[in-house]
Amino acid sequence: MKENILGIDVGGTKCAVIYGNRDGSDLHILDKNKFPTTSLEDTIHNIVASIDNIMRKHTLSKDQIAAVGISCGGPLDSNEGVIMSPPNLQGWDNVPIVKIIEDKYGIKTGLQNDANACALAEWKYGSGRGVRNMVFMTFGTGLGAGLILDGKLYTGANDNAGELGHIRLSDHGPVGYGKSGSFEGFCSGGGITQIAKMLLLEKMQMGISVAWCKPEEMELITAQKVAEEAVKGDELALRIFDISAEALGKGLSVVIDILNPEAIVIGGIYTRCQELMEGRMLEIIRKEALPNSRQVCKVLTSRLGEQIGDYAALSVAANLLNRG
Repeated sequence: MKENILGIDVGGTKCAVIYGNRDGSDLHILDKNKFPTTSLEDTIHNIVASIDNIMRKHTLSKDQIAAVGISCGGPLDSNEGVIMSPPNLQGWDNVPIVKIIEDKYGIKTGLQNDANACALAEWKYGSGRGVRNMVFMTFGTGLGAGLILDGKLYTGANDNAGELGHIRLSDHGPVGYGKSGSFEGFCSGGGITQIAKMLLLEKMQMGISVAWCKPEEMELITAQKVAEEAVKGDELALRIFDISAEALGKGLSVVIDILNPEAIVIGGIYTRCQELMEGRMLEIIRKEALPNSRQVCKVLTSRLGEQIGDYAALSVAANLLNRG
């Protein structure tokens, strides 16, 4: 039986309203409306206008939509349906987004932070299909994570479970989550950029020029640029990714030992740079993780790729239906 659902993906720079349907164990994306994230009032207005446009375009009544799912960066309260001052959404302070949508449309609506929503998507419709214990990691601008434990999303006592990026892997190192040497510091776009700047500075202070980064270009360096040079075989760029991959292996070993998952699915930079990181990462896991836990856990790339945000928002809606 096909069920029509809507997803709302709220990001720091852009938002999207997605229309899809769930057909048994499959999820199909049928349409999408994108628009910039601006002020709270204007963005809420545009979300409602986009929902109205999609319903009109596809001749959908409120009764024909089974659920609405909202994916948004935290902090938030998923039980109360409130967005609580995310750092990338200025002015979004204690916004009762679920109540706003339910009052407007009378459709069951749910809210999850974006990492949890992505975990639901990869578990049900991506690389984690068929497992009961899975960890999803974003590995993008930052390092977020969502936990699927014993066949359901685990969010913790107050929606803070899965903040793996805050784990300190070293006393010193790149900064992430406000903590030097953190998992996010080593394993994120911002972290790879910090590692690159540190190693580039060492070279430059020793009078060694780097062909792909002049001193005046240091502040313009990005993880993407480092990856491009690493793919070409540049020794320094490969070293930068080796440092990140080693930290990834150490962090995942902690996750494997504590949670004993069947799968760890990693998106973002890791999915795009798997060949640069997988070998060193697995070497560290073999060294650090408990053998019995290590042997049952596969480290996989995201199957949903660049569409994961769309699937994530829809998966929050689909998860509401699963709970009845």
